[in-house]
Amino acid sequence: MTIGTSQRAAGVDGAPRVHSLRPGRLLAAGLLAGPLFAALVAVQLVAHRDFDLSRHPISMLATGDHGWVQVATFAVTGLLVVAASRGVHHRLTAGRGRVWVPRLIALFGIGLIAAGIFVPDAENGYPAGTPDGPVATMSWHGIAHSASAAIGYNALIVAMVVFAVRLAILRRHGWAVANAAVALTLLVLLSLPMADGVSIRMAFGGVVAFGWLAALCGSLRLGRARRPGEPRHPR
Repeated sequence: MTIGTSQRAAGVDGAPRVHSLRPGRLLAAGLLAGPLFAALVAVQLVAHRDFDLSRHPISMLATGDHGWVQVATFAVTGLLVVAASRGVHHRLTAGRGRVWVPRLIALFGIGLIAAGIFVPDAENGYPAGTPDGPVATMSWHGIAHSASAAIGYNALIVAMVVFAVRLAILRRHGWAVANAAVALTLLVLLSLPMADGVSIRMAFGGVVAFGWLAALCGSLRLGRARRPGEPRHPR
């Protein structure tokens, strides 16, 4: 059968559900998203010697020479996250979070795509020739970029909390606490008001976000994090 074929399966509540024949491949997109993003950013950091990660958020790579590379990085990574959300949807067939966890993950992916479409404002001396210091007045696309990133990351934080509740209901209390701790860590990293080190915190926040997504997708590929009695689906 082809990847696009689907089959009917009954959930534990007796209701028929549609499952992709290859949900494992969709979940693999969630494993790939973070490493791909990191690799593409690393290449750009080597190529752009005037970019200083201690002062410039990664998204500002979209404002310099060959900025389309970072725009494409956001877009491709976002699409991979959306694909992963479909895999999560197919594997979480019952129980708390089966609806909203994949939806919120998809919103995170859409936020990444939008963050690439709406380029941030150049500031703090990058790219070369830009005045030092923060931009005096944010442009409409700079505001849209910040809003897209904020919506996406906050959606993922909520997904983490919802999944923590799911795990607690399944009596997997250790993993529930771990998920809640990851959500709190990401919230703190992205919410601290201090301007110093914000670009580093944002970069580390990305590592936390993509790391959690990879852990979730990997767990679901191995058949974990489902309700007891839920059928294993073909990969």
